[in-house]
Amino acid sequence: MEETKINKIQLIMNQLNENEKIQRKFHELESKILSILNFQDFFEILLTEMGRTFDIPYVWLSVIKKSSLANLINPLIHSKIIIEKTKFINRSEFDNVFGKISTPHLFNKNLEPYAVFLPGDKKYQTGSMAIAPVQIDGEIVGSLNQWDHTDTRFDPNMDTSFLEQLMTKVSLCLSNVAAHEKLKYFAYHDPLTGLLNRRAFETVLNREFSRSKRHSKDLSLVFLDLDKFKEINDQHGHDVGDDALVYVADTLLSIARGEDIVARFAGDEFVIILPETNADKSEMLMKRVQTHLNIHPLNHNGANLTISLSYGTTSTRDMGIDSAAALLKKADEKLYFEKEKKRGL
Repeated sequence: MEETKINKIQLIMNQLNENEKIQRKFHELESKILSILNFQDFFEILLTEMGRTFDIPYVWLSVIKKSSLANLINPLIHSKIIIEKTKFINRSEFDNVFGKISTPHLFNKNLEPYAVFLPGDKKYQTGSMAIAPVQIDGEIVGSLNQWDHTDTRFDPNMDTSFLEQLMTKVSLCLSNVAAHEKLKYFAYHDPLTGLLNRRAFETVLNREFSRSKRHSKDLSLVFLDLDKFKEINDQHGHDVGDDALVYVADTLLSIARGEDIVARFAGDEFVIILPETNADKSEMLMKRVQTHLNIHPLNHNGANLTISLSYGTTSTRDMGIDSAAALLKKADEKLYFEKEKKRGL
């Protein structure tokens, strides 16, 4: 009888020691991710360190398509770790398995129903798996998944409290990193159109001008604005004015080349930097833009609003262009003359 009690106490002590080891490992992982404010570092460290700390053969992310997490992951496709350890799934596929449940799930029998989460390699169809939903600002955006070749590693009867605590920290970190990335994004982008803002444009223009001079390549610049933009705001309201700005921004992006840089300068003014492009080709670009706007007017409440642009183009071949500032000033002057000419008609 006494021996039985001693054995039970020993078992309890062993379990407490094991729990303490697990707790230390979770704390070690948490300490590595809590202070990270960069998405790539966050994901790479989380996915690699979780496997290393807990000796888990495979750790990966399932990311719900078109979620805020997908928007954050997509720009990181150059990262080998993230490419290898990310699986995109439809929200309907995710909800079919979990619905709105936000707690971790453990499986060690038939993994077939959860194949949508698997990375595609058949060897992961057996063994055991843990799937823990990931949230950003309260929205479920995917899951952090772990796989082991043994059936006992992620037994459904296991306590998942430590994993739940970790996922709470992961979700909190993701929300913090997302907020930080948004601040960084809006430091260089216009919040309405998503284009580069004036601050970023000036940095890029200086860089491209220096590159143009260094390699003796053409560089052109277009400075443009919307004709009668004040009338659009006065007659249709500022919401329509905003729609017009977004429509012009989208049109410029769709017609410009991938290497061209489109930015919102101020108000209804936009600028386009065209590397290795002469003035004639920049003129041709703007004619295509205006033709598109004429053929495809902005639709507002069933009414079509044709948007007209004025613009000035200049290039490094123009007389007196000895700096990026001079290039911009010349294009601005040409835009002004174009506006004056239209007023005189």
